[in-house]
Amino acid sequence: MGATNWTIPARKGLAVRVDAGRTITVVNTHGTQVVDTWAFNAADMAEFMSMEHSRAGFRRLCSRVGDSYLTNKRRPIVTVIDDTSPGRHDTLIAACDVYRYQALGHAGHHDNCTENLRDALAALGLTPTETPAPLNLFMNIPWEPNGDLYWNEPMSLPGDSITFRAEMDLVAAFSACPMDLLPINGKDCVIRDAEIVVN
Repeated sequence: MGATNWTIPARKGLAVRVDAGRTITVVNTHGTQVVDTWAFNAADMAEFMSMEHSRAGFRRLCSRVGDSYLTNKRRPIVTVIDDTSPGRHDTLIAACDVYRYQALGHAGHHDNCTENLRDALAALGLTPTETPAPLNLFMNIPWEPNGDLYWNEPMSLPGDSITFRAEMDLVAAFSACPMDLLPINGKDCVIRDAEIVVN
């Protein structure tokens, strides 16, 4: 099978089915867009890519090429096989939700990654058992020796990408993070689209 391309619309989500052995490339088209990323076992939505299990597996806060992300059953679900970005991807921060925007002082509804995940999976007729902590691709959350964290703009450039190999039949879900109250999507806080390529 040849490559299939999708666009993650700005502020919205996308979910795709990926067979074991195929690759998934996430392209930061504009260089500044954070992409919240999840992966679920296609045969069991209760098994999903887990940041806490993955960090224990590769013994780092941020993966490198060759590292496998693990599920909540400690099984490999995707392996990083290429990364043309500076390699700064966050594994600590929860998906944004209505409560996060309320805490930041936003009144009324705000697009958010938690709802984007739900809606993207619903388009495939699926329902998540919970909202797992996402892999926040291109999200730059520096950590200091004293434990302090900072919400900085991405270090990635237009066209930077990361590629994973699916280690099982899975459902991958993505959200072009709509956070525009902090500069995690660039200093201008403009939300943009991103691209997915499955080979």
